[in-house]
Amino acid sequence: MKPILEAKNIWKVFGTGCKNCLTTNSINNICQNCGSVIACKNISFEVYKGEALGIVGESGSGKTTLLKILNFDISPTIGELKLSIEQEDINDNRLNFLFQKELNLFSLSNYEKRLVRNFLMGIVYQNPFLGLKMNVSAGGNIGERLIMAEIKSVEKIRRRAKELLQRTEISPDRIDELPKNFSGGMQQRVQIAKALSIKPLFLFLDEPTTGLDLSVQARVLDLIKNLQKEMDLTMIVVSHDLGIIKHLTTRSIVMKDGEIVESGLTDQILEDPQHEFTQILVNSSL
Repeated sequence: MKPILEAKNIWKVFGTGCKNCLTTNSINNICQNCGSVIACKNISFEVYKGEALGIVGESGSGKTTLLKILNFDISPTIGELKLSIEQEDINDNRLNFLFQKELNLFSLSNYEKRLVRNFLMGIVYQNPFLGLKMNVSAGGNIGERLIMAEIKSVEKIRRRAKELLQRTEISPDRIDELPKNFSGGMQQRVQIAKALSIKPLFLFLDEPTTGLDLSVQARVLDLIKNLQKEMDLTMIVVSHDLGIIKHLTTRSIVMKDGEIVESGLTDQILEDPQHEFTQILVNSSL
């Protein structure tokens, strides 16, 4: 089976950069020649349709930077990102450029990247203030995403927003309330509703339950898992919490100092970690 998303040799350098940055000649992410920070080093992985891939690592490992690159929030220094989809996977003719042979998504124009993000991607941030406008109603936040996908009928937008709020365990009667008045768990669920509003192929999750009470965290995780199965979502989950990774993902990559140090089935990695760093992570979570 062909992967739906394939990342090849992704590097991200923050700083002036030099020819030595694009080697493994660094200590703790720092280039020994120019002092630039090498956030991602030669990252390659594959994701299959309907799969949930975990990206796990400690703070500063490069996992969130990698997710930002995949979401087109920042550009890689070098690297490739290839998409393999069928015509039935897209619902807008403006995305037909995706069927060009050997297309590297990083080489797309800003306009084309916006189309891909608006129609095919959804993201849930750790901090809901990054994903929501707190002074805009819950329905307005969802509606903003729908308008970006060229849905302009107010009636359709409100109907879709109510449907999504109900699906994410929020009363549709609260469609006109401001997210700033919601609890942290409810804010995350509004983020999920917003991300899913355009029926994306990919859902990116960046530490989606960090800071929530354990009982609320469990409900949000169960919601995400159920929605993934129902909607056949392809997910990439970033977290330092191995419990979240175990709950949501089937395969995982482990990052340290910008590099992948271990990859494989999530259960296998957690039960029999091979790399010394992964062993420390697993033992510290017990």
